[in-house]
Amino acid sequence: MSSDNIVRHESRVDRRQREAQNRHYGLTIWFTGLSGSGKSTLSVALEERLAAMGCRTYRLDGDNVRTGLCRDLEFSPEDRIENIRRIGEVAGLFRDAGIINLTAFISPYRQDRDMARALADEGDFVEVFVNAPLAVCEARDPKGLYAKARAGNIPNFTGISAPYEPPEYPEVVVNTDTSTIDECVDHVVEYLVTNGYIDADRQASA
Repeated sequence: MSSDNIVRHESRVDRRQREAQNRHYGLTIWFTGLSGSGKSTLSVALEERLAAMGCRTYRLDGDNVRTGLCRDLEFSPEDRIENIRRIGEVAGLFRDAGIINLTAFISPYRQDRDMARALADEGDFVEVFVNAPLAVCEARDPKGLYAKARAGNIPNFTGISAPYEPPEYPEVVVNTDTSTIDECVDHVVEYLVTNGYIDADRQASA
């Protein structure tokens, strides 16, 4: 519920000044894919690479966020929407700070990812589809979740009892069943450099 008593206070230091200090743009890199596709692993590796390049980063991971900011939410469609809405708002704060934020969430519904994108200015949201077949993700099953879902112990589990809607027009696609993590990181970094988010000089010095 909104209130007429809420008044937004603007800072005297704006986003462009922060980006100038950081020497790169503030943006959101949004990883989406099935459980076990490699989202978290890839986001950790990419953040490490970007940090080595001198970039200021912060990573928002699905499990980590659900232990704090979103610990009151379950996995119903309605709660999934609210989970992504909150993350989209937090990601916007990091963009305003001139920080590259990496989000690793299944985010199974296109409309929810579109909602998160709509909170960003054009070009500030880079969707990375971490593509791996369900059979591969289920064979990995690092948390044992697919086995529990197959046994009926986890309702609304994406890919088993709930749908996953792959992106139609992601900025980047990485195939973790056929590429190594380093190769996937190279692919994302190349996109960021080619599209001017990061200076090529940073890439060379990493």
